[in-house]
Amino acid sequence: MPFEVLQNVQELAVNLQVLRDYIGNSISINSGYRSPKHNKKIGGSVNSQHLLGNAADIVVTGKTPKEVKEIIENLISEKKMKQGGLSAYPTFVHYDIRGGKARW
Repeated sequence: MPFEVLQNVQELAVNLQVLRDYIGNSISINSGYRSPKHNKKIGGSVNSQHLLGNAADIVVTGKTPKEVKEIIENLISEKKMKQGGLSAYPTFVHYDIRGGKARW
């Protein structure tokens, strides 16, 4: 992966560690950095934060996606995690560190 993408992945990992420490449980990452070829193959958005290494789709053991989203919202409001994109899907949560607030 390009160096600038690696830096983003490292920053994302730091933020996810905050969540992991808060919850005290494991986090599974279903999707992190995606190469343009892989992103296209799976039908990802052409503007996906995954292409930049800014995003992860996660599952937290013992928590529903809605619960995880609410916890992340609280950690963002407490300035413990970086503001970014956040959405709860039926089986996972998307979180990214784009810097500006995005919800869908």
